[in-house]
Amino acid sequence: MYKKHAFRLFAALLFIPVAAGVAADDKTPPPLRTVLDSPTSRCPALGAPLDQAARERLVAFYQPEGFAPIWTSYARLDPLLEQLKALADDGLEPSVYGPERIRHAMQTATADPLHRECADIQASQAYLQALDHLAHGRLPQDRFEPVWRSPNATAQQQETRRMQAIARAGLGDIAGAFEQARPALEPYHNLRKAYARLRQAPPASWLPLPSGKTLRPGMDDDRLPLLRQRLVAGDYLPASSLEADVATGYGDRDIAAVKAFQARHGLQDDGIVGAETLAALNATPAERLGQLRVNLERMRWLARDIEPHSLLVDIAGGRVVFFQDGEPRWEARTQVGRETRPTPAIKSNVTRLTLNPTWTIPPTIQREDKLPKIRENIDYLAEQGLQVIDYDGRVLDPQQVDWANPGKIMLRQAAGPDNPLGRVVIRFANPFSIYLHDTPSQGLFTRNQRAFSSGCVRVQSIMELVDLLLTDEERERVETLLARGETYEFRLAQPTPILLGYWTAEADSAGTPRFRPDIYHRDGTLLAALRSADRDALLE
Repeated sequence: MYKKHAFRLFAALLFIPVAAGVAADDKTPPPLRTVLDSPTSRCPALGAPLDQAARERLVAFYQPEGFAPIWTSYARLDPLLEQLKALADDGLEPSVYGPERIRHAMQTATADPLHRECADIQASQAYLQALDHLAHGRLPQDRFEPVWRSPNATAQQQETRRMQAIARAGLGDIAGAFEQARPALEPYHNLRKAYARLRQAPPASWLPLPSGKTLRPGMDDDRLPLLRQRLVAGDYLPASSLEADVATGYGDRDIAAVKAFQARHGLQDDGIVGAETLAALNATPAERLGQLRVNLERMRWLARDIEPHSLLVDIAGGRVVFFQDGEPRWEARTQVGRETRPTPAIKSNVTRLTLNPTWTIPPTIQREDKLPKIRENIDYLAEQGLQVIDYDGRVLDPQQVDWANPGKIMLRQAAGPDNPLGRVVIRFANPFSIYLHDTPSQGLFTRNQRAFSSGCVRVQSIMELVDLLLTDEERERVETLLARGETYEFRLAQPTPILLGYWTAEADSAGTPRFRPDIYHRDGTLLAALRSADRDALLE
């Protein structure tokens, strides 16, 4: 009770010195404006020095109000503090924004010079910083998981103006401002729900499964009781599975539960408990919470690049999705780059198709894969249907090439059913020679983990996707050109934005998470960076 009265008394006094100062000398800058010229030296409670961008945000925020204090009532302050605490469900650490420090500063502020101004700026800085982190990410994406963006890709919104508009308009609805700053993507909100549920869940209790022989159907194994405990804890088996009279062998009910677990964790759902399945079973709730947290951060990064009409390549999930009017219209499996040759993150525009493509082998594959085989047996060229050409496109005699030091040559495979690029290549500008393409290796699409390529993206049922990229007139023309069997570069009438992104967890609308293997081993680095940023902020 005392604290509320104290704050109301402080709020009632807020405007008296400001009004008096203006009446005495219209040229005297408001005290709050003076503080913003050098906020850290005048307000030590702000902690670390504010960078130029933060100071500019604060100036733009206060300017429409004539640099008068903003947080002058509980009706405005309390919702702010509530929203700062609710950032925990976004995988952000509320204490970084200092809700309790803000409350204390406001409740103990006096009419002493700059005391109340500093308290107000502290609240505003937390407000603006929280909105910025929700909209763009806690960490700078380019430093940790950069995306190469084509200069011709659709320009991003004027984010500074947009965020200032959200912040200003949100003063009448603080919760609405936070919700508007969050990514509007349904996957983000589903993931946030999953994170909140796991964060608030009672501690799970099961013992880790020891390593041992691969567990296959029909086997007996001393680890089966522990396996069933783990599956019961994850709601894959009923609690009755732990009763003493349950059969000891690895039976049908156990196998079905393991298959369900594997499917939810992006593993081959064969019911066989090998090393990968064992590692996923032994992942703790804390580890899964960390995985959800880093993917909330990734979703905040990715949201700015996902457009209503676009292609989205989910690298870790091994799929491609075609969006129209913001809704997924078509989806297919993909094969992506293996760990040693990862598929890069790219934002670009699909502008053309190569029909009946030849395959000019990329330099890395030529150097690391093809040349060793040719040196071992020059007949490999004929067996694979490979031509040797120079940089001007002239065909060379393989017998005249010094394969120990071949110089500026290229290897090219003619169009045809055995060509690794299949019938069509979908091209977009990027410096990595990355593209989407057809493939004769259709059998690999049946695997749950599909990181097989040298970086490019192989697409299942790619002609269905091509059909979506074309106008009615273009479809007829493309069919004719494909039937000729000749290589042809076909420029699209309407480019389609494309984003190749990496994330390792998602959730359904009920907040049930689905995890994928971290094929490029990035989760740990990003989680460590988030935790380090929080520690550094709290030490300031």
